[in-house]
Amino acid sequence: MKYSNLLGKTKKTFPQDETSKNAQLLIKSGYIQKEMAGIYAFLPIGLRSLQKVINIIRNEMNKLGGQEILLGSIQNPKVWKLTNRWDDKILDVWFKTRLKNNSTVGLATTHEEPLTNIMLNHIKSYKDLPLYAYQFQTKFRNELRARSGLLRTKEFIMKDLYSFNKNNKSLDKFYEKSKEAYFNVFQRVGLKKQTYLTFASGGSFCKYSHEFQTICKNGEDTIYISKKQKIAVNKEVYNDKTLKDINLKKSELEKKTAIEVGNIFKLGTRFSKALNLKYKSEDGKDKLVVMGSYGIGPARLLATIVEIYHDKKGIRWPISVSPFQVHLIPIGDKNIRSKADNLYNEFMKNNIEILYDDRLDTTPGEKLFDSDLIGIPIRILISNKSLSRDGVEIKLRTESTEEIIEIDKIVDLIKQKIVILQKEVNNI
Repeated sequence: MKYSNLLGKTKKTFPQDETSKNAQLLIKSGYIQKEMAGIYAFLPIGLRSLQKVINIIRNEMNKLGGQEILLGSIQNPKVWKLTNRWDDKILDVWFKTRLKNNSTVGLATTHEEPLTNIMLNHIKSYKDLPLYAYQFQTKFRNELRARSGLLRTKEFIMKDLYSFNKNNKSLDKFYEKSKEAYFNVFQRVGLKKQTYLTFASGGSFCKYSHEFQTICKNGEDTIYISKKQKIAVNKEVYNDKTLKDINLKKSELEKKTAIEVGNIFKLGTRFSKALNLKYKSEDGKDKLVVMGSYGIGPARLLATIVEIYHDKKGIRWPISVSPFQVHLIPIGDKNIRSKADNLYNEFMKNNIEILYDDRLDTTPGEKLFDSDLIGIPIRILISNKSLSRDGVEIKLRTESTEEIIEIDKIVDLIKQKIVILQKEVNNI
């Protein structure tokens, strides 16, 4: 991508109506644009990073045996009334609208009911189980007060996976595998060490659900962590009974603020019973399917990464989710520009993801300022100064010093650095 052609440029100031660091930085650096309270548009480089997060999640869900689907956003009240969740007093975040035929539909806030209804046509026998279906789908939640940038919005993409099992034992086995898959996701985006499996309220579904909470000073939630056991308890269920249930002592817990980056629930037969989703067991008896639900918001995860990986200059992307791997900046005359063009083409031939700041009407200081703000992990600066030393200047976004590398060795070196940076992400 050449910066001069890029839709979405950096801004000189932070948006005045945003207080969260993720929204401030993502808007200022040209990743997203605010359309209205709780609604954000993803611009090209923002979409690139979002898609990288989505693809990491997709990869881990496929490893679990998940099959990707895509359900509708417009919801038929009929199936929701079967579980009593069409009632605004029960589920208070509905967006509902009236059609021209005077009937009312809703915009999906979650998909337990419609997917369970679909499975009536696909689950008949124990031979059809277990079955795991997931999607990346737009959800709508009529939040009274959208806040914290991408952390709490009215419209967002959700990865929601639903498991369909023969019994609780089968569900429990998959549930434990899902925990591992989630931590694999957090490891690949650079958040594993900061993220805790957290006991939370199970609501009407089960005694406890599990959240994945990432420690962050700007977090919305309060949790109590055990570094020794690498688990935590959400403030909402923090009491003596809960601590006894999970064998924790108050003396070993630390109070922290955190961001919820995922959650999983054991649904049991809550929805299969309401919609009469049954299967024929080995002995010919009709039995209710046992279900689970597993969610991650990719944009929320992206925002959490920004909340943690930034400094006074801008974002500091882990390479796995950065929109590009390399930021190429030429500074100087036509000779410099020609060499930069050649270098850009070489990177493209070698499938290295590169943003090329080819602007002619911008000062060196502005280019470097924008580079720090955008936060791509590797910066290559080519100038008369670097060429006088027979090379180009390489600087990592996370470091304060640079090195000069011979121009004919630069492609191989960058490939090596990309591998090293990816390994560092996995160890964060």
